[in-house]
Amino acid sequence: MPTNVFIGADHGGFVFKGELTAFLIENGFSVTDCGADAFVADDDYPVIAARVARKMLEVENQPVFGVLLCRSGAGMTIVSNRFPDIRAVDVFSEQQAKHAREHNNANVLALSGDWLNLEEMKKIALAFLQTPFSGEERHLRRLKQLSELEA
Repeated sequence: MPTNVFIGADHGGFVFKGELTAFLIENGFSVTDCGADAFVADDDYPVIAARVARKMLEVENQPVFGVLLCRSGAGMTIVSNRFPDIRAVDVFSEQQAKHAREHNNANVLALSGDWLNLEEMKKIALAFLQTPFSGEERHLRRLKQLSELEA
């Protein structure tokens, strides 16, 4: 069964969303587009990030990830992390993507439309989506502490 990916973009990342979606599908991922459906210069990132997080939380017993595209990645990350069991990171390198997966079991990737090009986004997204969580005790302990903070 392919890994589920929910993708969303506001005006700052909209130009990349279609090509990144096609790339992820070509690489075996099941991708659901959560909007925006058209370029709107003053749309609001909280709407898109919340839509992706809510869709992720509907999926049970399957691997699920979110990919968000905006101008900086910061706003999308802030919104996403307000939802339980969502661990969003704003990433600018493949190494950072792998680290976020291995150590933090991050499940939402935010990418900057201002500071990354499409080829960089593709490499970062693959590194993020293909890197497993290490499951090391120290990382599990820290994730448990995060869950306790959410409660």
